[in-house]
Amino acid sequence: MVQVLQIAALFLVAAAWAFAFAHAAEMPGKMRLDRQTYLAVQTIYYPGFTIGGASEPLALILLAVLLGLTPPASDAFWWTAFALAATAATHLIFWLVTQPVNRLWMQEQELGTAGTAFFATGAAPPGAGWKKLRDRWERSHLVRAGLMTLAFLAMTVAVTQA
Repeated sequence: MVQVLQIAALFLVAAAWAFAFAHAAEMPGKMRLDRQTYLAVQTIYYPGFTIGGASEPLALILLAVLLGLTPPASDAFWWTAFALAATAATHLIFWLVTQPVNRLWMQEQELGTAGTAFFATGAAPPGAGWKKLRDRWERSHLVRAGLMTLAFLAMTVAVTQA
């Protein structure tokens, strides 16, 4: 049972890593875009990334459950705890740094009910020019990709400890 949960957690962490890494990988090209092109390109990603982003909170839940089922004296416990902490930090950065910018950029987009509700959450971003907001958004994804890489590596080690 625990091994099945470990593999499921590893899969969800890998999915969350993939989405964070994809944002980080596209950064060099997007940083060359002018304002109009950047904002146009930015909004085309949201439907897929919003759906795929569900892997992150699901990973958090599964990692917490798994941690509760893993013997505290085991190496797998500590690797799982590390993966949980890195994933939680990634999620916190999303809500405190990334989502406020998303909210601002999606204000004038026509969205469905779920999209409207999602992009209405989070605090409004501080007043800043578009380049500062772009840099905030892009850098937050670099940090998130780094943290999810650590979470993925930790979960990989945890699974091998079973």
